[in-house]
This record gives sequence, C-alpha cells and structure tokens, in this order.
Amino acid sequence: MVEGWRNGFRDATNSKPLFVTIYATVIIGVLVSSFYVFSAIYSPTNGSSSFLSFPPLSTSGRIHSLPQENATLELPVAPPPPPQALPPPVLEEAQGNSLGKIWVSPPRDKKMPPLETFKLTKELFGERVKDNVIIVTFGNYAFMDFILTWVKHLTDLDLSNILVGAMDTKLLEALYWKGVPVFDMGSHMSTVDVGWGSPTFHKMGREKVILIDSVLPFGYELLMCDTDMVWLKNPMPYLARFPDADVLTSSDQVVPTVIDDSLDIWQQVGAAYNIGIFHWRPTESAKKLAKEWKEILLADDKVWDQNGFNEIVRRQLGPSVEGDSGLFYAYDGNLKVGILPASIFCSGHTYFVQAMYQQLRLEPYAVHTTFQYAGTEGKRHRLREGMVFYDPPEYYDSPGGFIAFKPSIPKSLLLDGKHTIESHFILVNHQMKQIRSALAIASLLNRTLVMPPIWCRLDRLWFGHPGTLQGSMTRQPFICPLDHVFEVNIMLKELPEEEFGPGIGIREYSFLDNPLLPKQVKESWLDVQLCQEGKEGCEASNNTSPSRVLKFPKRSNEDTFKAIFSSFDDVKVIKFSSIEDAFIGFSDKEREERFRRRVKRYVGIWCCEENKTPGHIYYDMYWDEKPGWKPVPPQTPEEDHPPL
Repeated sequence: MVEGWRNGFRDATNSKPLFVTIYATVIIGVLVSSFYVFSAIYSPTNGSSSFLSFPPLSTSGRIHSLPQENATLELPVAPPPPPQALPPPVLEEAQGNSLGKIWVSPPRDKKMPPLETFKLTKELFGERVKDNVIIVTFGNYAFMDFILTWVKHLTDLDLSNILVGAMDTKLLEALYWKGVPVFDMGSHMSTVDVGWGSPTFHKMGREKVILIDSVLPFGYELLMCDTDMVWLKNPMPYLARFPDADVLTSSDQVVPTVIDDSLDIWQQVGAAYNIGIFHWRPTESAKKLAKEWKEILLADDKVWDQNGFNEIVRRQLGPSVEGDSGLFYAYDGNLKVGILPASIFCSGHTYFVQAMYQQLRLEPYAVHTTFQYAGTEGKRHRLREGMVFYDPPEYYDSPGGFIAFKPSIPKSLLLDGKHTIESHFILVNHQMKQIRSALAIASLLNRTLVMPPIWCRLDRLWFGHPGTLQGSMTRQPFICPLDHVFEVNIMLKELPEEEFGPGIGIREYSFLDNPLLPKQVKESWLDVQLCQEGKEGCEASNNTSPSRVLKFPKRSNEDTFKAIFSSFDDVKVIKFSSIEDAFIGFSDKEREERFRRRVKRYVGIWCCEENKTPGHIYYDMYWDEKPGWKPVPPQTPEEDHPPL
C-alpha cells in the first residue's frame, strides 16, 4: 500500500533546442525568418498549448476527446503523439562551459582506471558543477536503462552538470565505458532489482541521505533525483526563482493548490513530501537537517527514509517566509522550505491519471513514476506509454513482427449512466475480452502484441475510495495506465512454456506512434479488415488489395490463421480493423489450456470499494464464461485469490 505514496512525465519540451538549431541551420542568414521560427516555437499559442483547447483525458500527455454523437467509439491503436515528441536517441556529445563531455566513450584500448579514481570527493564533484549546481541520481546495475534515460533527457536539455552514483562496480564500469559521469557510492550492492520495501531497498534510501550529508559541506547546490523519474524541461531557471530556499521538495499531493507555476500552498498540502525530486542549498540549516536525518536513519533501520524526512521537517511548519515566494519555515524554525507544484513536478498520479498539467495548460518539468503498480516493470511501462523511455533499437523491431488492433467500444459503455463499480467493470471487461482474443492471435502468429489504450471509469488506489480522489482533477472516463488493470510484471515475466505455452511479447499502446520506431517497421504494414464469410470478396485467401488491405473472414480458427498469415511473415505490422469475433478458438486443446493458464495470471485487481474489508475486486480474463459473474469483493478469506 505504501508503494504508491513512495513511487510518482513529460511534454518533451527538451526537444525545443533541437528544433531551434535545425531551423537556424536551414534558414541561416535570413534573420527575419529565423526570428519568426523561434517565436513560433516558444509562442504560447503554438502546438504546446493551442491543441489543449479542450481539456484532455490523457494518461500520457495526449489528448483523447470524447465522442458525443457516434453510437460506437472506435479507438485508434495508439492516440496521436504530442506535438513535441521524443527525439531519436542519438547520443550527441554534451558539454558544459568547462565540463567534460558526456556520451563520449573512452578509447577501447584504454585501461579502466582504478576504483579510487571514482571516489566521492569535492574535487570529483567540482569537475561537474555548473553555476554551483550539481544534478545527481544513483542506483545499481538493475536500473541501468532508467539511468541512461535520465541522463539522456538532461543532455537533451543541454544540461551536463550531472553525476551518477554507482552502487555496484558493474554499473560503474558500464557507465564509464558509455561516457557517463559516474562516481563510486562505495555500497558494494547487489546488481539485481531489490524490490520496493525490501531491506536492501531501505539500505538504498540510507545511501541517499548519507550522500546528501556528504555533498552539502562541499558548498554545492544539490538537485537530488530518484532514477525512476525523467526531466522534461530544464529546472534550473525555476529553482533559481527561489534563492532563499534551503530545501525545495516534491510531494505526493494529488489535489491542486495552485493553478499556475507557483509553489504549492504549503498550508494546503496534506500529502507526504516526496524525496524523489528535491533541491538542497548548502546552508547551515540544510546541513543541520541532513545530519539529523542521517543519524535517525542509521539509529533505526526500520525507519523509511521518506518517513524520517517528513517526520523531522514537520516538527514545525510555518510561518510563511516574508513576501510572496511561497516559502515557509519548518524543522527547527529556521529552515526555509518550498513545495514544488505537483502539477508540473509530476507524480505518477498527477501526470498519468489526472494529466493535471494539461488541464491547467502548463508545461511539466518532470515526472516521477509513483502511484503505480507492477513494480519496476510497471514504472518502465508507464514511461514507455508516455514515449519518454529510451530502449535499444531491437525493442522497436521485434524479429517476429507486431500485431495491433483497433478496439471498439459502444458509446453507452463509455459515456452513459453513472460511474459506478458495475459500469467500470462492464467497460473494462468489454475491452479485456478483445485483448484476450488479440493475445491468442499474437501467440498463434508468434508476434508481439501492441496493447490498445484502456479506458477506465474509476481510478485504482490502495484503499477504499468513491471512484476518484476527492478534489483531484481526474476526469471520467479516462485512459488508464496498463498497470491499473494488468499485472505488467507477470506479462513480461518468463513463464515455463511446458505449463503456460509460448511467451507473448507486448508493447505499450503508444508504440506505433513513437518517433523511435524505425522506417523499415513504419513502412511494412498490412491492414486486415474482418468480413462475413460467404459475402462477396470474403474468403480465406492471402490476396490483398492494391492498397495492401486483406479481407479476412470472422470466426476463423487456428489453422486458418496460420495458413493465411504465414504468407505475410515478412510484414512487420499486421493491424486488424477489429478483433471482435475474429478468432473462434484453438484447434490444439492442449495449447489452448496452456494459453488459458498464462493469461489468467495477466490481470490484476481493482481497488477498492469503500467501507469493505476486503474491498478489492479481482479482474477475470474469462469473466464471460461464468454465468451471473458480478464485480464484488471476496466474501470469505477462501475466495480471496485470483480467479481460477
């Protein structure tokens, strides 16, 4: 339950410098035109705001306007990408005024320097500091891809005053050979994912506090970040607006206290201060806080680092610092604190569920993958849904190719009636049945399934609630993250094939709109239109129209699918216009049973009905096979298990 409050994306404003450079190069010498282009990019009336003329229903930075008239809503495989999309991951050299280059690998004939070279020292940090600020994250090798994504976003923003703390030698060596500034945390930690809440996880939290306490005496400002967040906009100008602040911290606040880019109103922030994003100045008050925080954690290994921080900072809250900065006194009455606005220093809820920044017409600075499920895999998938995660090229060109489909949702399921537990499950179950068929077809054809966007009527939380959090900006219905319905970690886990059948790869719903998708995939496409067998032109054949469209009979079996689509093994993307009634079932009953065992484990729970213990309700992939199935919590302890 605590994970969501611990764990919190994007607008890709980091691409603006790149656009300016391109335009300046193309139109060099034409000063008036160059000025016009520059103004257009930064104008508040350009795509970054004008496309928001209707409040969005987005979970990953896109607009999803609800239809008002159509009897049936047919959703795209992936909604249109935002106007400023993630640029291709070309690892350009990034260099500050006097800083060493990033993404420039050392010569391979060069020997790895001794570990002592990477020891945490003032001199090592001083080599990376710019304007007296250093931006730091840390982790172990299991989070290598998160760390590379974190670094790439910062260098895209032309920020190179960064350092990564390596908690194991494997990560240190890997980052060194990639040209990423790294230092040794001296932790000698395991290289595997430690899991939230584990003893090793708490050890990582203590390492953060020790690091802050060690760096502040160097005299540098420290922007400390967790690895499961990304920067979408240069935060330095924003932080510089509050020169009197000792500490600026993010929070788990889900109800807006301001509607602009001011600091959150501290008297109205009831949620925990979240230490995944916070900025420290090397003042005496800040150093005193860091020292006491470290001592508390080292004295009791049961204290969670974030709880410890909140406990001591909240010993005294207020009064406000004189003026209208939004700062306030805390801790010992001398520490000046500011709470970064949750609308633009986003949590996983304000970004992926509420899309608060969009509704307020603001540009987000950062997103932290909190308020999410399915562990590390859930975090990674959320960032992928928002197209701000950097995967290797092979992720975008799976050897077997991809299958996608356009889900259909009757308007009545989405828009009509009240938002209740019953109407939520009717909506989700309708989509789940289509996804089940798509998973079966993907398994048959040995293709990776591009998941569709999933519409929800109710939010998912760790406790009883009335459907959405009171006071939040959650719109109903909304496109919910995949981990609200599916156990992403189980979907991506290797399960024994003899028991669960062949694995089925998945991709995020925004996958086909991602700018990182290579040309050879974008241009290798087959549209499949279902038709009624017996009608003219509807027959099991591999003949396609001149526009590369294949007519395919509804209710086809395993053998027909294999026979027809084996002719298109070289096609990268096969997209079905609909998946309803496409597949009648497996011919091989043993394979079907293994498939059923697999996909039953894919779905999670909805949580939670108010004033019920337990109040959670299990999703059931085969709900339609159980007459009278209803979305109710388990009635007895014996019933409290995933559906069989």
